[in-house]
Amino acid sequence: MLLLFDVDLTLISTRRAGIDAMHAAGRDLFAGSFTCEGIDYAGRLDPLIVRDLLSMNNVELSSENLAEFRDAYARRLAPLLREPGRATTMPGVIKLLDALAEVGEATLGLLTGNYELTGSMKLEASGVGTERFPVRVWGDDSPHDPPAREHLPPVGVERYRVLTGRAPRTTVVIGDTPHDVACAHANDCVALAVATGHTDERTLRDAGAERVVPDLTPTDEIVRWLTSLP
Repeated sequence: MLLLFDVDLTLISTRRAGIDAMHAAGRDLFAGSFTCEGIDYAGRLDPLIVRDLLSMNNVELSSENLAEFRDAYARRLAPLLREPGRATTMPGVIKLLDALAEVGEATLGLLTGNYELTGSMKLEASGVGTERFPVRVWGDDSPHDPPAREHLPPVGVERYRVLTGRAPRTTVVIGDTPHDVACAHANDCVALAVATGHTDERTLRDAGAERVVPDLTPTDEIVRWLTSLP
């Protein structure tokens, strides 16, 4: 079984550090008037968010500008993550990850819209090391252009296959937005939705998640449900 966890507002919170850092990076590179207003962040890939930001601010979508923005974003993010209390785990996360690590049939993974560089920074600052997750799929891992979240579960499955020599019996995507549910179902995966982000339980159920929980604190209940999946 492959369990692919979203990062922001599923495993951790950085209290908008990513958004603040992107805004600051845009002002550093392009103009003091650079704005992030009106951009949709929740459940989306960083490469798509950055393209939207540059387009909205009339900045050319060149590979140089995209790479420069990513690097400036990382520079601005680092000091924000060092602020006391800025980066924290969501309720129940550490206990659940510890419990799942003891389930022999389960392999923990990440499936996130974050760039690998900045997503790793966020996790480390929150006390959730990337080493917990043998399978890691980042927002810049899509093999297609333009990228989409729906492209990422097959990347995770292939990395699981390389790691274990077999296909996963079941793949579960765990996340806090309808985007997580949609990317799971687009790839015949199961969706476990957690209402710790900006989407309520009813909306997550309406999106079709097989299971919805208010947060990840009911460890035993979640482990039982996951291990009962066919």
